[in-house]
Amino acid sequence: MFHVAAKDIDEYTDSVCGFIRKCVEDVVPSRTVKSFPNQKPWINGDVRTALAARSTAFASANTSDYKHAHYQLRKTIKAAKREYRDRVEQQFDNPRSMWQGLNTITDFRGKTSTPQTTASLCEDLNVFYARFDTANTMRPDSVRTADDVSAHTVSEEDVRRYFRRVNPRKATGPDGIPGRVLKSCAAQLAGVFTHIFNLSLSLSVVPVCFKMATIVPVPKSSTISSLNDWRPVALTPIVSKCFEKLVRDFICSALPDSLDPLQFAYRHNRSTDDAIALTLHAALSHLEKRDTYVRMLFVDYSSAFNTIVPSKLDRKLQDLGLSSSLCSWILNFLSDRCQVVRLGSTTSSPITLNTGAPQGCVLSPLLYSLYTYDCTATNNCNIIVKFADDTTVVGLITNGDETAYREEVSALTHWCQDNHLTLNVAKTKELIVDFRRCRGVHTPITINGAAVERVSSFRFLGVHLAEDLTWSVHINKTVKKAQQRLFFLRRLKRFGMSPRILRTFYRCAIESILTGCITTWYGNSTAYNRKALQRVVRCAERIIGGELPSLQDIYRKRCLRKAGRIIKDSSHPSHKLFRLLPSGRRFCSIRSRTSRLRDSFFHQAIRLLNTS
Repeated sequence: MFHVAAKDIDEYTDSVCGFIRKCVEDVVPSRTVKSFPNQKPWINGDVRTALAARSTAFASANTSDYKHAHYQLRKTIKAAKREYRDRVEQQFDNPRSMWQGLNTITDFRGKTSTPQTTASLCEDLNVFYARFDTANTMRPDSVRTADDVSAHTVSEEDVRRYFRRVNPRKATGPDGIPGRVLKSCAAQLAGVFTHIFNLSLSLSVVPVCFKMATIVPVPKSSTISSLNDWRPVALTPIVSKCFEKLVRDFICSALPDSLDPLQFAYRHNRSTDDAIALTLHAALSHLEKRDTYVRMLFVDYSSAFNTIVPSKLDRKLQDLGLSSSLCSWILNFLSDRCQVVRLGSTTSSPITLNTGAPQGCVLSPLLYSLYTYDCTATNNCNIIVKFADDTTVVGLITNGDETAYREEVSALTHWCQDNHLTLNVAKTKELIVDFRRCRGVHTPITINGAAVERVSSFRFLGVHLAEDLTWSVHINKTVKKAQQRLFFLRRLKRFGMSPRILRTFYRCAIESILTGCITTWYGNSTAYNRKALQRVVRCAERIIGGELPSLQDIYRKRCLRKAGRIIKDSSHPSHKLFRLLPSGRRFCSIRSRTSRLRDSFFHQAIRLLNTS
């Protein structure tokens, strides 16, 4: 019915979405709930009655009546808290409800105040986020005629499956279709949207309503001093996100597993642990040689996702072997995107963009990694490790010859200029690891005429990397943060929560901090540092009243698990380090001269595999 009456795919999609919105408005009831920031969930009718009685007794100036009312209030509050505690513990099988209760009791995720906004701020932010589009003079080509129109089609079953996986609590996008409707009515809506999706793929045209985005700026810190202190988070239609997941499957199936092996983000069996372990192994292995040192350049880009040029991405996707119809669809997806900025109840005027991928789209991370896949090292003396838009250039320098390293930095600068990526020199830092006895003066690296700051430690993918490759800085910060979380564990204990709830809170809120990327640093930590970490565990044991797993056991299990996954994945960049001996029962040990390398992850993992 909708397809026959529509002139094009835009009108077809708008009519379907409009009909769904009309049904939602007519059928789904709405309810307004008023809440106050200081209102605790255990304040029930009995507590309010007791509060009123105490106020009355206080106004009567009768001491005995006031004492009795105050006693009854305390007794009522204890009973209400006990009832609420039992209700939270009964939600143990429902993690979301349980954590909401725990957060309320401990105030673990306290509400932060939102800075005051004005209407002009929305307009300024919208122009600021679109600044890369005004500088881009490369407009997308016209839509090509697809020579393989029928190559990509989606089935109704696939659409229904993705609709049923929608999180109903996610915010509604600009199209006004709630996720709860898609999830509940997946069987009824899958048919019509399957036809829209397949029509879009065949025409290589994305409906305009699928490309709309509402930018919700989120403060990066409590103090706002410039427009750059607002992080743009795009709110896009949930239907479009389901469609993007289907297209993502098509793209991933056409890409080889060996593509861009040193990009550790958005890849199966890749994590920050892998990126850190590989970087440290390359540095430590090189430092085993005589007269060597390592320079690490931690590159920072300005709004990396917003600088993707669709026409350049289109050519790169064609070089990777993607079909012309799919390339045309992606080109259309990134072109003529309409966005507005919303702060509270204030919304800016719309702006149409032809550059960048919104931070909130399903395809944006994948498209960015494909856009930067050709950013690789040009010399064997260097490696470039990437995790999303975090890029690290590792220069392995011998006999003081930095020619290859400086040429690599220069090549990276030219690559960024050719691909319209803006280097933020102020936030780009350099770390130099040099254990030589006679250390010379290290000339700083310059980018675009500005010298890069040298630092003694840097927070690299969640761990604090020091220039002497020790982990005291990282462990001290970790212990301090974990000790702060013990305060919330004590509040739960005073509230009377059961040991099972306390143990769950410890595993999620405290142990997760102590064991973050533990496979990369625990082996090289000192005995003093390990005692400091274990003291936090013992303190938690006294609060909970039971034994907790030691960090040594957790480290051992995670090393074995990580090593097993690398061994099974032949495309993993570290797979070649695990070589079986001719017997087929043990792995070949990696030769090392210093304890720094011998205690690193890969050496420890091989020893554990051989002894387990």
